[in-house]
Amino acid sequence: MTTTSKPILYGLGARAWKLLRTATIASFHTGFMNLGGLRFARRHWGLDWFEIKHLTLTLPRLAPEFRGYRLLQISDIHMDGWMTQRRLTAIMDLVNQQQPDLVAITGDFVTYATELFVADLRFALSRLAPPDGTVVVLGNHDHWQQPELLRQMFQEAGLIDLNNAVHVVRRGDACLHLAGVDDVHAGAARLDDVLALLPPTGCAILLAHEPDFADVAAATGRFDLQLSGHSHGGQIVLPFIGPPFLPVMGRKYPIGRYTVRSMTLYTNRGLGVIPRLNCRPEISVFTLL
Repeated sequence: MTTTSKPILYGLGARAWKLLRTATIASFHTGFMNLGGLRFARRHWGLDWFEIKHLTLTLPRLAPEFRGYRLLQISDIHMDGWMTQRRLTAIMDLVNQQQPDLVAITGDFVTYATELFVADLRFALSRLAPPDGTVVVLGNHDHWQQPELLRQMFQEAGLIDLNNAVHVVRRGDACLHLAGVDDVHAGAARLDDVLALLPPTGCAILLAHEPDFADVAAATGRFDLQLSGHSHGGQIVLPFIGPPFLPVMGRKYPIGRYTVRSMTLYTNRGLGVIPRLNCRPEISVFTLL
């Protein structure tokens, strides 16, 4: 018999630990900003710091009608004291300049205190204007506090909520299936439900915040591509050593492109969270073939 229990740390229950963790992250960000980090970041980490990375992906089940399709991914916005409304709005304008057919956002819209940042997110994300829409899933940070506020924001901003859902893009009789799972780390992913919604044939792309979920997704044989974030590419990448810390579910496939069985996985480095070292924020632009 398998039993599960809520995590306990030094006598703290799950809810208390969750609040403590959120407060710790908020305190770190506040301390970094107060120690001059925000001043440094604004001076040295401008819009040109964001790398626009172009990749060509061959997806075996992609219909000919979708050859040359431009899919743009961003991830891990982490709205906070550095990722302000003004900065994010400028980034969204940069995204629009790439003229994508569709935009995918793979979770972690906030770092903490969703209620403080949801209006700024709504304002900036409403600027996205790809012809086939913007599809989104939640990340682990999004589940820490009031994820329902983000779900409401998705609707108000005209975004397509793909948490445990499927969306179909059509070109005549040809279809491109976009699927998503809610956050794995939060225990909210329902892959069986997603598979039940997917038709048995045709190209399918999965959005999943945590990249290491690729082992599960690839084992189904149903997905041609998984798009993920979560790891920030390591965020702090030391020369000759690499990242000294990677998060749970982001350690096996932390950055860039991988082949997992017959499925391609791409892990985006994310937009937000400072400090960073040898790990620029990333906008990924995929041309599908």
